[in-house]
Amino acid sequence: MIRKKVLVTGGAGFVGSHLCQRLLNDGHEVVCLDNYFTGQKANVVHLLNNPYFELIRHDVTMPFFIEVDEIYNLACPASPVHYQYNAIKTMKTSVMGAINMLGLAKRIRAKILQASTSEVYGDPQMHPQIETYWGHVNPIGERSCYDEGKRAAETLFVNYHKQNNVKIKIIRIFNTYGPRMHPNDGRVVSNFIVQALKNQDITVYGEGSQTRSFQYVDDLVEGMVRMMASREDFTGPVNIGNPNEFTILELAEKIIHLTGSKSKIIKLSLPPDDPMQRQPDISLAKNELDWSPKIQLEEGLAKTIEFFRGII
Repeated sequence: MIRKKVLVTGGAGFVGSHLCQRLLNDGHEVVCLDNYFTGQKANVVHLLNNPYFELIRHDVTMPFFIEVDEIYNLACPASPVHYQYNAIKTMKTSVMGAINMLGLAKRIRAKILQASTSEVYGDPQMHPQIETYWGHVNPIGERSCYDEGKRAAETLFVNYHKQNNVKIKIIRIFNTYGPRMHPNDGRVVSNFIVQALKNQDITVYGEGSQTRSFQYVDDLVEGMVRMMASREDFTGPVNIGNPNEFTILELAEKIIHLTGSKSKIIKLSLPPDDPMQRQPDISLAKNELDWSPKIQLEEGLAKTIEFFRGII
């Protein structure tokens, strides 16, 4: 095996920290870049004793210079609470971050993977969502700083590839959960688990009939690694998500059951631009990457609940 030097932006975040660990386990040298806006040193502190791991505090909106073989660009707040907190900063992170990392990849001839999102589909009018669907996005809505930032980043990636022959990969990540999620990130899985463990009311928006497809973080990381290793002319985008669809109400009931909680479910009004359905078509990932999720919801939730019990 050839030991590669790999840069992971947003590497101290929830997904990034799992990716850093996986790359080290695979025998690579990892440089983790994070500005700690939503990432936390605590997520990677267990890796600091590894001589092949380096942690650097840096914001991707500023240029960065290094020699590496591969770049995983994950830097961007990904939960509504965090990305709406400073919408301009979110947009800049997606766009300037992509420009800076693509510029780096171009200079050093590194292969680069963009962690895009299912949010590029907006509130989809096609179900399930396939990669050729252009999406249904409100460009001036509450979520647009994230949705449009990620869409612009995909555009930049494709054009750096066409104009400058940069070796690119684009994945679109669907709802992901697992240990090291931030307890206050406002995402539905972490919200429900924290509320259930504290025996607080579980807050469901609308009737709870909106659906989501939840993938465990280890499955996502496997998809990322496979995408990076895929044949050079396959650039994506490719959906990485679990196609098993659940209503928000079903998720709440499952978490109450698994935690043994006394929580009751209460219903609040829907936030603006909240998608009613979100489910990936993963045919492309199956065909090109021989990838499909292995960990189903109950098993993944049990591991995640165990993590949250340890920090609450």
